[in-house]
Amino acid sequence: MRAIVTGHSKGLGAALAGELLVRGARVLGVSRSAADPVAGLEQVAADLADPQAVAGLAAPGSVLWRFLAQADAGPLLLINNAGVVDPVGPLGTLAPEAVARAVALNVTAPLLLSDAFAAATEGAADRRILHISSGAARKPYAGWSVYGATKAALDHHARAVAADARPGLRIASVAPGVVDTDMQAALRALPDGVFVHRQRFVGLKERGELLSPAQSAARLVGHLLSPDFGSAVTADVRELE
Repeated sequence: MRAIVTGHSKGLGAALAGELLVRGARVLGVSRSAADPVAGLEQVAADLADPQAVAGLAAPGSVLWRFLAQADAGPLLLINNAGVVDPVGPLGTLAPEAVARAVALNVTAPLLLSDAFAAATEGAADRRILHISSGAARKPYAGWSVYGATKAALDHHARAVAADARPGLRIASVAPGVVDTDMQAALRALPDGVFVHRQRFVGLKERGELLSPAQSAARLVGHLLSPDFGSAVTADVRELE
């Protein structure tokens, strides 16, 4: 079993990589920063907000293609986890550079890597793509127009790819629940005037209602490896058994 995980060096990505390693997978982590070395983990440094860097990763002969070409039993997996919540705020107050970076990291990178993954695994009997989505993809939140739109793009990408019905390929876009990560801490630190839902997340933290990265990762990977993966193209980890 081989798995590619983007944004693997911290937060939910690190937990996803760790869960896969525990389950016996070889993992290729792709991130700007490296995680601590561990058996079974290969790493490549890349800024996934740079479309040229992602295009290099997606090109035939790249480390991604070589990693997938090595023979292993079990499924071939891609988890598009890397993402950014910024910029946060009402329309008309957002920095253009931040909007462009969010679209590049949250949308362009997953779409390019998914296409490369499908091409590199052509002919494999069991290949699976998991987009890490968000509840914000399915419910509008004031201040999250860019984040919600980028995550909704992943949901619709998964629907269209599923409609392609490529042989051996399954895909799903799954919201991970509200996870206690650096992103959550950053949201709690915003002024109420910038993010009107700040107090909701403060309350979730204070009441101990946030999922730990390990809890969310265990559910996500369990679903990814289950026989039912892909039967629901969009889902929420809180609804999964």
